[in-house]
Amino acid sequence: MSDLPFIYQFLSGAVAGISEILCMYPLDVVKTRIQLQTAAPGTPGAYTSMLDAFRKIIKTEGVGRLYRGISAPILMEAPKRAVKFSANDSWGKFYRNLFDVQGPNQSLAVLTGATAGATESFVVVPFELVKIRLQDKKSTYTGPLDVVKKMVANEGLFSLYNGLEATLWRHIVWNAGYFGVISKVRSMLPATKSEGEKIRNDLIAGTIGGTTGTILNTPFDVVKSRIQSTARVPGVVPKYNWTFPALSTVAREEGFAALYKGFLPKVLRLGPGGGILLVVYTKCMDFFREYHLS
Repeated sequence: MSDLPFIYQFLSGAVAGISEILCMYPLDVVKTRIQLQTAAPGTPGAYTSMLDAFRKIIKTEGVGRLYRGISAPILMEAPKRAVKFSANDSWGKFYRNLFDVQGPNQSLAVLTGATAGATESFVVVPFELVKIRLQDKKSTYTGPLDVVKKMVANEGLFSLYNGLEATLWRHIVWNAGYFGVISKVRSMLPATKSEGEKIRNDLIAGTIGGTTGTILNTPFDVVKSRIQSTARVPGVVPKYNWTFPALSTVAREEGFAALYKGFLPKVLRLGPGGGILLVVYTKCMDFFREYHLS
């Protein structure tokens, strides 16, 4: 719950998001590479694990490739994380008034998180799509603007929103898990008596929340990556087009475990990353609250 104007929520979310992406981005690159890989195990050049992916990318493409496409997420992180937290605060106020609920409530936290995730999705889709196209091993794009220019020219303006449906599912599920678990874990942790204990609690709650959200939404993330990496050709129905049929296709052709491709780098990023997000966001909001009220 926030008593601060929207601009402070926006700035706090932006700082938190950029802090997290700078720390964790290489894991996102590896996660995407593994998710896009359809080759059978043992195929020459195929990634066999997270560490194998890191080793092969660095050896064959250079360390810089681990930051390939970071400009799109950096540009995205400010609005994305700002919308995530500010929408969560705003929807929280709306639902508390609607249902006449006072104080924290886990069911309300899940509903609020899901709605905030849906709101966030409309902001992030074009940035996510550009990032996926740049991270793809087969990518020949020279940068984000090149992706946008060629997609609009070859696939149409609305192609920038390819994968919106899958992105909605991904963000609804992750945010519902993240904010719902944060609410519950915070209520179970000991009351804080110092700033250090407050940071500890936020780091624990955010990490558990991020891990839970990742466990729940990874299948949606896998099919979102597949959908967004596929160029649209007029008259041709893409193999991966809609979320639930794509989930079925991946599970049928590659096995259920394929829906969790890239899970380890993803959870290593978004588990601790969820803790970083919550700690930095809370610290920024505390700073702005003191500034605003002084």
